[in-house]
Amino acid sequence: MSNTPIKVDLPHSLGQAEARRRIESGVGSLKDHIPGAAEVRSAWTGDRLGLQILALGQEVNAQLDVQEQVVRVEMLLPPALSFFTQPIEAALRRGGAAMLEDKSRSNAP
Repeated sequence: MSNTPIKVDLPHSLGQAEARRRIESGVGSLKDHIPGAAEVRSAWTGDRLGLQILALGQEVNAQLDVQEQVVRVEMLLPPALSFFTQPIEAALRRGGAAMLEDKSRSNAP
């Protein structure tokens, strides 16, 4: 059985720099949202964040490509986690939308 890919585009209106800043400030708390005493390793290459997540004896690798109007998330789930593809994708969409929400627009009259 092979790894299961997940690809999610998270549209935003923040611009590349602010989207990256928000992701940088939130990546440290990622492990708090993953069960099993997760270990999260991260490294930036330009505007691409590489993540390695180790939890429950499984390894998940992901990349976030931060662009001007979208953050593209790509990850590979190991076979043991493939059953959770839809819930993980939904959580990425919810959490990503919350992190990238343009709060200045929601406060407009």
